[in-house]
Amino acid sequence: MDFQLTDEQEEIRKQVRALCSRFPDEYWRERDESGEFPWEFYQSIADGGWLGITIPREYGGAGLGITEAALVMQTVAECGGGTQACSAIHLGIFGLEPLIKYGTQAAKDKYLAPILSGDIHVSFAVTEPDAGTNTTQISTFATRSGDGYLINGRKVFITKAQESKKMLLLTRTTPFDQVEKKTLGMSLFFADIDPEAVEIQELHKLGRKAVDTNMLFIDNLYVAKEDLIGEEGRGFYYILDGINPERILIAAECVGMGKRAVEKAVQYAKEREVFGRPIGKNQGIQFPLAESFAKLETAELMVQKAASLYDQGQPCGKEANISKYMAAEAACEAADRAIQTHGGYGYIKEYDVERYWREARLFRIAPISQEMVLNYVGEHVLGLPKSY
Repeated sequence: MDFQLTDEQEEIRKQVRALCSRFPDEYWRERDESGEFPWEFYQSIADGGWLGITIPREYGGAGLGITEAALVMQTVAECGGGTQACSAIHLGIFGLEPLIKYGTQAAKDKYLAPILSGDIHVSFAVTEPDAGTNTTQISTFATRSGDGYLINGRKVFITKAQESKKMLLLTRTTPFDQVEKKTLGMSLFFADIDPEAVEIQELHKLGRKAVDTNMLFIDNLYVAKEDLIGEEGRGFYYILDGINPERILIAAECVGMGKRAVEKAVQYAKEREVFGRPIGKNQGIQFPLAESFAKLETAELMVQKAASLYDQGQPCGKEANISKYMAAEAACEAADRAIQTHGGYGYIKEYDVERYWREARLFRIAPISQEMVLNYVGEHVLGLPKSY
């Protein structure tokens, strides 16, 4: 068991840190105010080849593992971009696994290169208003039509739909009451976001203003048969390939955001003097920050373990879920303590920690709630009866 980063991994952190240094807190503060997508940052990441870090070399990627991808995402978050930076590139880092593993060769040849170059953005459209976490209850339906399908339904919490040309779209192709197993009868499409058939309605939210979150109203969207990923009816299983990597990368982002918040708080605690002494001398300031740092370090170890297991092809559901849970808790606590360390100034936007707090809070809800993680651990790790 080796916790030392390789020279290649150290170089990844160095290069990503250098790239992110061109986008300081002021840049992200402006995006938080204006809601403008961080195009310059996104294109810099694409130009640096980071969108393709896990994509096989034969498709123009670097062919590296989730371990390296987690290092990229943690470093991005550590540099102050928060979820505005991470969510802008997140799907490009991990989310194309279903297309790569199960898509047609023609689709891979046509789309992967422009995706990696930043020319085509992709969204992930699974969640629905009435289904929530219970994915088997989705009602968006794809009906055979000529050489393709017509799709109707609604999707919600769809990130970057306004920038994207394509989406990984999960639908039913067999009604729920006609399948032998509830996870069957769903199909995955690499569909166009056609403005003639897809209405996008933005959802205004607490944080991450620069990266849009949307509801999609899909009305007779035509998808060609060649844009079906894998076999009809097995789409649910294809999206499972992305679940553990997503949770690992989210956990890495949380660790990075939490460490950034602690760093800001420590810097302030050293400089701020009250009653003739730096407030960092007071244990009431020191102990909460030290505790948060310890929790972040612990979460980081679980991220590394989960990523290592995934890259070795070993089961990692337990580790991926626990890393997400622990990292999200630690990041939220660290951001809250950073605000408290700053006192009244922590509530002021130019000090940035309030933005970290707003953005970190998302990860106790998404991409899976903390309660659902505990359900997983209770049932699948501890062997307790299913609770939902």
